[in-house]
Formats: sequence, C-alpha cells, structure tokens
Amino acid sequence: MKEVVSELGMSFPAAAPRTHVHTRSVEYHGYRRDDGLWDIEADLTDTKTYTHATPDRGILQAGEPVHSMAIRLTVDDAMKITDIAVRMAAAPFPECQQAKPPMSRLIGCTLGRGWRKTIEQALGGTQGCAHLRELLFNMATAAYQTIPLYRHHLRRLAGLPEPVLKHPPPHLGQCLAWDFDGPVVKRHKPEFAGWRPKKE
Repeated sequence: MKEVVSELGMSFPAAAPRTHVHTRSVEYHGYRRDDGLWDIEADLTDTKTYTHATPDRGILQAGEPVHSMAIRLTVDDAMKITDIAVRMAAAPFPECQQAKPPMSRLIGCTLGRGWRKTIEQALGGTQGCAHLRELLFNMATAAYQTIPLYRHHLRRLAGLPEPVLKHPPPHLGQCLAWDFDGPVVKRHKPEFAGWRPKKE
C-alpha cells in the first residue's frame, strides 16, 4: 500500500478514496496572567463541508459553525479553579445556552487526578453540555503543560535549584513512556524508578 509521509517523518497509510464532510477543530491555550494566576482556554468548532438544514437554526451554509464554544478556566499555581467563563457563539438549539451557568460548579475544584470524575459529578448527563464536557476533559492536561513546565522554565532563568520532590509528578505512571519501571523514568526521574504507592 502506498504511504504518505507526515511532517514528523512518520509514515501514515494512504486513505481510500473519500469525501470530506465534517471538521471538528479543538485548540487549547495556556496563559500566565499578570496577577500571578493562570488562564487555560479551550475552543471547539464543528463545521460541515456542505449546506444542510437544522431543526432550529434553519439552513447552515458550508463552513458555518454548527458548534462554536469556548471555556476559560482561571486557576492558581496548585491548579485550583478560581473562576470560569463560557462562550457559546454557535449551538444547535437556544436551550443549549442553559448549560453555561452550571459550569460555575467547578469553581473550587482542582485540575488533577480524578478530574473526569469531578466533571461527571458536576455536569454529567443532562446537567450540562456534552461538548463542553469534552473540552473540559483535556483542560487538565493543557494546564499541566502550561503551569509546572513554565514555572520550571522561570526557575532555570533565575538560576534557582530544582525542588526536591517527595512524590512523583502526576504524569508518571500514566502512559507507556512514563512507566515507573520503564527506561524513560530511569533516565530522567531515577528517584522514582520502580515507585509504588504506599498501601494505607
């Protein structure tokens, strides 16, 4: 089978003949605020490549958003949510806007282990919007990519020593590469090689 080489140099099998009909675009951005807090923002847009009829909005032209939604979480250094803002510029039904106020239930919650369970408890099922929940799921990962790594960068710039960790960072033990028994941990976090949580 013919293969297409991606920008990363890895092979990707050529697709069968096909017609592009739908695009979902999702982006996450992390910001350091001047007041010392952090903003984690997520945007979701769904578009079709063809003109189509919708139940409440009538005819949507090709490229016109079916969904256009965004969330901004403001968090502190410990990734505790201090504020939340939601935008729904486009949604299938006017009732969808009613899913915005319940999002404030997440204020006071922390982005970290158990985050998906927290989302489901606060906004699961008919309590909230499925698309906003999908955006929220990965905001914890975006926050982790933003906050500790940038703080580490600032410490390096300031010539400060690395803090001694008593517990493994949250990404350890969460994927194949960061297996506590794997070579990556042995190379880069040897103090946690073979680590196991203490039984209570």
